[in-house]
Amino acid sequence: MLRRTFLALGAMVAMAFPLGSASAEQLPDLKGRAIVAVTENAYFPLNYTDPKTGQGIGWEYDAINEIGKRLNAKIEWKVSAWDAMIQAVRDGQFDIGMDGITINDERKQQIAFSDSYMVSEQFMLVRADEKRFSDAKGFAADAKLLVGAQPGTTNFYVAVAELLNKDEKSPRLKLFETFAASAQALKAGDIDATLMDKTGAEGFVTASPESFKIVGQGLGREEFGFIFKQGSDLIGPVNAALAAMKADGTLKALDKKWLVDAKKPN
Repeated sequence: MLRRTFLALGAMVAMAFPLGSASAEQLPDLKGRAIVAVTENAYFPLNYTDPKTGQGIGWEYDAINEIGKRLNAKIEWKVSAWDAMIQAVRDGQFDIGMDGITINDERKQQIAFSDSYMVSEQFMLVRADEKRFSDAKGFAADAKLLVGAQPGTTNFYVAVAELLNKDEKSPRLKLFETFAASAQALKAGDIDATLMDKTGAEGFVTASPESFKIVGQGLGREEFGFIFKQGSDLIGPVNAALAAMKADGTLKALDKKWLVDAKKPN
């Protein structure tokens, strides 16, 4: 019932506030400035490669492209591995970065964040036929079960803290380069669970309900933000555009497009 209500609400929001409908009259004018944006292209449904076109698509692509339009800026897209992205933005190689990056105090020592554009929690993604456990406590109690995670990400640290008794070197922890790789390993039976923020986990379940499901409760709350070199003059304009997109319903329309309706490509 709740899902039907959410779908109906999302549809009404999308019709009432189509993308790009808000006036940009009061937003900063960047006068055609080029903004180099970077992402990983491996985090469905926030950013990934469309197999039909080879182009990067997803929630974050649409959001940044819309921000560029509203600020009269030209977005130039680049791709980087996750483990190099924060340092590259810090060094000024890119103007803005994104990959479902959690805002936290440790990262604020290296880079600056935009205002939050999405709030999520970590959830356990498991195979659709999983019956051995139904929550984090049940998983942690069975020493035979394996969890997959991407090093250096929130899901890695939450998995260690909540599932593995804070043991980062546990043999039950299997590491993967991307969220998608851990999901494929889960589907193949190589691991028994992987943690993802709610956005990513729901994306996989929506795209392939015969393969995946979510169990248990959320394991921690997190907010996502775009990242910049500290002191960047783009932070204020991007935050202004985000506020306008939130106010006119554009962010909710993006949620419907990518978090409810998107289907993960095979």
